[in-house]
Amino acid sequence: MPDPRRRLGIVGLLAALALAALLIVPHLNHAVRDIALPLRDQDIIRQQAAQKHLDPALIAAVIFAETRFNPRRSPTGAEGLMQIEPGTAAFLARLSHGYRFQVSDLATPQVNIAYGSYYLRYLLDHFRGDEVLALAAYNGGVANVDHWVARAHARGHGLAVQAIPFSETRTYVQRVLKARGDYRAAYARQLGISRAQAPRPSAGRMSSRRAGRVG
Repeated sequence: MPDPRRRLGIVGLLAALALAALLIVPHLNHAVRDIALPLRDQDIIRQQAAQKHLDPALIAAVIFAETRFNPRRSPTGAEGLMQIEPGTAAFLARLSHGYRFQVSDLATPQVNIAYGSYYLRYLLDHFRGDEVLALAAYNGGVANVDHWVARAHARGHGLAVQAIPFSETRTYVQRVLKARGDYRAAYARQLGISRAQAPRPSAGRMSSRRAGRVG
């Protein structure tokens, strides 16, 4: 006849293992999510999204596509989380009537996300709220996208993602749009958005600030 104490010991061990699994699995899920879809500086992202009338998930998605929240300097000199070129930053500083811009500021998440968000707002306004064109310009340059759009319009249609001539830019746009959906699903609370909330790609004109740095 089995020893009742041994049976109780086995049951207790199984219960302890089950409880440990319940406690550990959520942490493992969060760890896996942080690796596959990282999110940092969400307070700054929410702030800049509110100021620039942007979807915070779009800002996060651009950061994901550019650096996966691991800031670095690119071989071309682009800086920080959103990979802002110094020349682009200088242009945005002039556009916003800034007068204390320094390239070294781009290494700071607050400044880098502010400039990147300002640039996204500028591009969305330039392309009348078209996110595909704005993201293509963020990666491939405004002049190139203007040329592609003009060529598409001459043929009687708009520029679809699949028709973007640069394969790198085409892949970039697709990656950002997918990541935007992933961030909305995984980090709605952290980004201050509702899962049912529709994106607002063209919520208004970009407002210039007279401070030294893009706000």
